[in-house]
Amino acid sequence: MSDTLKSALERFSLSAFPKQWALIQRGIEKESLRVSANGRLSQLPHPQALGSALTHPYITTDYSEALLELITPVSNDIDESLSFLQSLHNYVYDHLPEGERLWVASMPCLLESESEIPLAQYGTSNMGRLKTLYREGLGHRYGRLMQTISGIHYNFSMPDTFWQEMYEESQGFNSLQDFRTHKYLHLIRNFHRYSWLLVYLFGASPAVCSCFTRGRPHQLEAFDTRTLYLPYATCLRMGDLGYRSDAQGSIFVCYNDLDNYIDSLYQAMSTPYQPYQEIDQGAAKGEYRQINSNLLQLENEFYATIRPKRVGSDGRRPLQLLKAEGIQYIEVRALDLNPYLPLGLDATQIQFLDSFLLFCLLADSPACNQDEHQQIERNLSRTVNRGREPGLTLADGTKTRTLKEWAEDLLEQINDSAILLDSAAEQPDLHQQAVTAQLAKVIDPELTPSAQVLADMRAKQQSFGEFAKQRSNQTLDTLRGKSNGDEQWQQDFKQASEQSLADQRKAEAADKLSFDDFLREWNDYSLD
Repeated sequence: MSDTLKSALERFSLSAFPKQWALIQRGIEKESLRVSANGRLSQLPHPQALGSALTHPYITTDYSEALLELITPVSNDIDESLSFLQSLHNYVYDHLPEGERLWVASMPCLLESESEIPLAQYGTSNMGRLKTLYREGLGHRYGRLMQTISGIHYNFSMPDTFWQEMYEESQGFNSLQDFRTHKYLHLIRNFHRYSWLLVYLFGASPAVCSCFTRGRPHQLEAFDTRTLYLPYATCLRMGDLGYRSDAQGSIFVCYNDLDNYIDSLYQAMSTPYQPYQEIDQGAAKGEYRQINSNLLQLENEFYATIRPKRVGSDGRRPLQLLKAEGIQYIEVRALDLNPYLPLGLDATQIQFLDSFLLFCLLADSPACNQDEHQQIERNLSRTVNRGREPGLTLADGTKTRTLKEWAEDLLEQINDSAILLDSAAEQPDLHQQAVTAQLAKVIDPELTPSAQVLADMRAKQQSFGEFAKQRSNQTLDTLRGKSNGDEQWQQDFKQASEQSLADQRKAEAADKLSFDDFLREWNDYSLD
């Protein structure tokens, strides 16, 4: 066991985690495009049977009307989370329009033009109109095609008992929440340092339909007449084809303390940006093309592989909540959909993620600086584009290491965290088995999802679109009409859908301000 983890345990005179410490709180948010049988993006509105995308607790949309997002409640039981997610999928598949299915790949389906991508609609309330306007602004700033990329967001927090007992042994903090925030930032810094490992292990987007790059510069190679790829790519979703821009590249966010993070984003949300000001030129009076012309319209526009989070129901904005109450949990945003898994991920992946994130929390985490930030970005880019390349090297501080050597070293340390979690579990060794499964991918890159995708495409002489369409059809067969024995959940989802429609109508009736006044107040944003 590493010295860091030994010292973490020695503070409590323990050889293993107490059972209550292993009750990790997790939530899953899974995005998927609705597509037709021929792999084209759905042009139909969000299905009425799935309720209101504005107010439904479990089913919403992301950028497009055709981009579903399925959300699980917070749970400390992996099987419970996955069972809920499967039941939710069963319900969705049973209520999709005739001929539709969910696209199981992160990179989008066949798209000929941006005009085929309908913006998500949230009704006529001020908040609903704001959400659609935000998406219209994203389209003008980054292009609509970029917004059709899908992924999985994994929400993670350690239980209160863990934080309380850790805090009692700490020094130099004014409150338990200050300590918790400090340690989550500690985790986030390490996550950035080592996120290339997740991209290598779970990246499943080595190829893309050639239509996706139309009019955009790229360095991809032709796989066939309809597919572009890179031979050793792992996760093109996380590369230059993803949610990147020169404007966002100018924002340096440091995670050494919460105030710095908040101030960096607030400044970006308050700084006009000339190219975005040009978006509004020529707009008619009363016509809006974006929420504002600042570097960021909202906090969530800042793309990051991980985010500090705090929820609240009193109408405060995300940065206001963080400033007032500190970090509650973290959101991992670096995960592709796995097209070989009906839900996009499985228990083994979750067990590894928990072990990885616990390692990031317990291992040493020096303060970050801009030089290290640039090194982290280069490591991530090399792994995205060339992760399976034999002998690929990454920069580890002043050293250069092969990805394989560094990955093996990290997995040995992550296994120490897996041992801690297994020591508290009723089913021992599951976390360690999850780490062993990832070690096999490091030893043999052909076992990674990205390599499997390309191998299948070659063996079956399929384009990326044909491959993803076939996998989507197989998942449709697996999940549609398979809710037998799950009647209570299906009834609950139906009731939630009906209630969400009523809640949307209530929100629309409650508005007192005109949208012009609402938007003016929204943009008059203070952290106080």
